[in-house]
Amino acid sequence: MSNSPETPPDRRKPWFRWGLMLVQRCLVYYLVVVLFISIMQRSMIYGPGRANRLPVALARCPPGAGEEISLKTADGLQLHGWHLLPPPLTAKKPADFDRLLAQGRKVVLFFPGNGGHRGYRDLDFQLLLKLDVHVIAFDYRGYGENPGNPTEENFAADAHEMWKYVTLTRRVPPKRIILYGESLGGGVATRLASELCTAGTPPGGLILRSTFTSLIDAAGYHYPWLPPVSLLLKDRYQSDQRIPQMTAPLLMLHGTQDSIVPIKFGQRLFALAPEKSANGINKTFVELKRADHNDVMLTDPAAFQDAVAKFLLSLPGKR
Repeated sequence: MSNSPETPPDRRKPWFRWGLMLVQRCLVYYLVVVLFISIMQRSMIYGPGRANRLPVALARCPPGAGEEISLKTADGLQLHGWHLLPPPLTAKKPADFDRLLAQGRKVVLFFPGNGGHRGYRDLDFQLLLKLDVHVIAFDYRGYGENPGNPTEENFAADAHEMWKYVTLTRRVPPKRIILYGESLGGGVATRLASELCTAGTPPGGLILRSTFTSLIDAAGYHYPWLPPVSLLLKDRYQSDQRIPQMTAPLLMLHGTQDSIVPIKFGQRLFALAPEKSANGINKTFVELKRADHNDVMLTDPAAFQDAVAKFLLSLPGKR
């Protein structure tokens, strides 16, 4: 006979063993889901629309009221976009567009959100153009016809290339340029504005629509069951850390019914901005009473247009 001690019987009740096994399996499934989300996070953040070509006619401008433009990034990518003229202006050749651009009207440099491409923003463009401003809108890398991969750092680099295109290639003075960012594009525009202000070349103004304090906060709102999102996110768009350095005039608009980026995030970001710009213009926050996140131009176009018009009129320069 063996002298080895016998294994004591498992005296735990069956329900306890089954419960422990269930908890272990749930924990394994949870960790698998967290790992999957961590690996696929950029596919979840960015939803680029792709196209072989985006003709300027998609902006719904009259013939001659828009031109297709492009720039080359420092790492050799070609980014495509549009330059749109306010009505009733039209042009026949590139030199005519340059001549009209030099007349002194303000220029809105448009930074779209994370989905689609510039062809989906025709309603936004039309409302802005009615305010007698030029609109210049490029797609980020990986969007529209553009090669490359979307990341926060790549978008930040693209934004600086767009700024250089407008100020150096098209020779528009910084004080005439209004940065406009929607949703995730608000994070791109806020970073650019903050860096330009810190460098002493601030834009003429910053307009933010339906944007957030940071992607950390927005992701935490949508995925409260994940571990601390700050431990997982590669791209953070921390506008809350950048907007205090913003010295240009600021207008923020946010739908009270926003189900994707709740208005509380916009209000928190607004509270962190300086009360006045360097040239003494008060910051402004406008609540769009009927708007959700993606339907602003359908539900509250008049309120949006009125707020932007008043903001533009408050800025120095040609009206």
